[in-house]
Amino acid sequence: MKQITEFLGLKGFLFTEFKTILPSALGSKKKIKIYSGISLDHKYISVFIVDQKSRFIRKDVVALEDLLAKLKILEDHNFKQNILVISSDICSKSTKILQENNWTIFYDFM
Repeated sequence: MKQITEFLGLKGFLFTEFKTILPSALGSKKKIKIYSGISLDHKYISVFIVDQKSRFIRKDVVALEDLLAKLKILEDHNFKQNILVISSDICSKSTKILQENNWTIFYDFM
């Protein structure tokens, strides 16, 4: 967790509270790391770290949005900002959809 908080700190995201959410708590079997945090200006931020070898495509976006909806219910609040940290290639349509839905995408963590 220290690595991700330092990485996001370099990108300008500083947190007062940062915790890990298990994918099993959201009913998912995906190998994804999920974090929920509160920034210094009291905004709720969700962080999803996807480490996969195959390309991130549109169906993965749908699954990610579904996980976000379940996370909102679990945490009982909306997230002001959503961050996706990904190590694989991402489809241009997926990038466009995520950016339209106010996601921030970082490729250089891993």
